[in-house]
Amino acid sequence: MGSDHNHVPKGAGEEHLRLLTISFWLIFIFMIAEVVGGIVTQSLALLSDAGHMVTDAIGLAMAIIAIRVGLRATRSLSRTYGLRRLEVIAALANAVMVFGVAAYVLYEALKRLRTPVDVESSMMLVIATLGLIVNIIAMRLLRESASDSINVEGAYLEVWADTIGSIGVIVAAVAIQITGWQIIDPLIGVGIAIFIVPRAWRLGRKAIKILLQIAPDSIDIEEVRSSLADIDDVTGIHNLHVWTVSSGENVASAHITVAAESDHHEVLDLAADMLETKYGIINTTVQVEPPDHTVCAEDE
Repeated sequence: MGSDHNHVPKGAGEEHLRLLTISFWLIFIFMIAEVVGGIVTQSLALLSDAGHMVTDAIGLAMAIIAIRVGLRATRSLSRTYGLRRLEVIAALANAVMVFGVAAYVLYEALKRLRTPVDVESSMMLVIATLGLIVNIIAMRLLRESASDSINVEGAYLEVWADTIGSIGVIVAAVAIQITGWQIIDPLIGVGIAIFIVPRAWRLGRKAIKILLQIAPDSIDIEEVRSSLADIDDVTGIHNLHVWTVSSGENVASAHITVAAESDHHEVLDLAADMLETKYGIINTTVQVEPPDHTVCAEDE
């Protein structure tokens, strides 16, 4: 006997679409100014920050597209979960882009450490200050939404890191004006690149775990197994699986062996209610089996 308690939640992040859109246009407009400014001033630190801002804009665009596609896409015979996992793919692509920017900055910095390049520190300072203001505004818009969606979290991560990058560029510009040491520029650029890599790694790892259908860190599988086993008349648990479809949407399936005289419907309802109230898993498929059922061979 099986049951799919299928309460499909709204995509986590749908309600944040307006904030994502505002943030995108803020970042995109200033991105153009910062890229041009980085080329004109020949500042590697500013180019590094501009590179992060490019990925900010692309990441925000992917977040918006993923949510819009998820809103329009309906389930079909082939897309049983719709297209909500697109936001996870967008987050993974976002992390990969950050690694690419970091690699370029490190490569360029090595060349500049050997052959320093004169930078226009005054213009560099003005652009970095404006960039800091734009990033702070975008951060405030996305901060609360980041905890609800891995996709929004990826966009917030990019903007947050770029905020730190803008501060680094400001420091570099001021230091160059005071000391005249051009080597400060590539050093700050490298610092910005190294700073963001661990955070991009964590985001990418989180997205990969979802795509590989690994149980979320917040749920202890053995604890779930024990909780199911504690239900009255349950004598065994096997084929227990917990995974994540998209942000805030965990899924579970299990085969439960029950005593011969038990009420299968009651056990089924108790299992589904426990998974929802205790672990927040609202999309469950539980198969209740009599004690003499031998089709499933997985160990308990």
